[in-house]
Amino acid sequence: MERNPQRPSPSPAADPERAAAVAAIAARMEGAAARFLAEAAEVQRAVAAGEAPRVARVAAFVADRLRHGATLYTCGNGGSAADAQHVAAELAGKFFRVRPGLAALALTTNSSALTAIANDFSFDEVFVRQLEGLARPGDVLMLFTTSGRSPNVRLAAEWARAHGVATVALVGEPGRAWAAGCDHAFVVPSDVTPHIQQGHITLAHAFCALVEAELFPEAAAGAPGRGAP
Repeated sequence: MERNPQRPSPSPAADPERAAAVAAIAARMEGAAARFLAEAAEVQRAVAAGEAPRVARVAAFVADRLRHGATLYTCGNGGSAADAQHVAAELAGKFFRVRPGLAALALTTNSSALTAIANDFSFDEVFVRQLEGLARPGDVLMLFTTSGRSPNVRLAAEWARAHGVATVALVGEPGRAWAAGCDHAFVVPSDVTPHIQQGHITLAHAFCALVEAELFPEAAAGAPGRGAP
């Protein structure tokens, strides 16, 4: 495979003409940056205005399930895979409070399982086959998909519904119709993928904070040497 011709070898950045060119590019980008941030903030305001009751309901529901021995599984693709892992990490580790770990597992992190299933069966099955071996009735599956069209996420949701595993979907406007078939659904009011993902992680952080506070009300927030990311 040939080297990408648009990726030359690095060179020092001390050239004054080059520095001036970079400054001119930054000035030209400023308006686009302001527009992007304003649009993102508007979506976040809409999420904050409309989703607090649903966040509380889902957090109470999942906290109850975890309290009684359930496991929360999460899944998604690409940036949504990162969001799925983020939620599982916050609950298995800690969000604000130093406390015992919670049973939360991302189905996106076992590279051997993902590649074996994709190679031997289909990428559509990378989540559902893990659920077949791990999930039990009463568990919860949290599904991240901006579009609602990801076949592997949809197949996992179908399996969960058929086997007594509750489903929580986080989608954007393009996924609204599909998400309506899940037990709980958060729909970020946007069709722009990055804005949807920003809404998802805001909702997920609020969810984690509420679940943790409900299950460990006496736990201290942070601890010497352990509070910094």
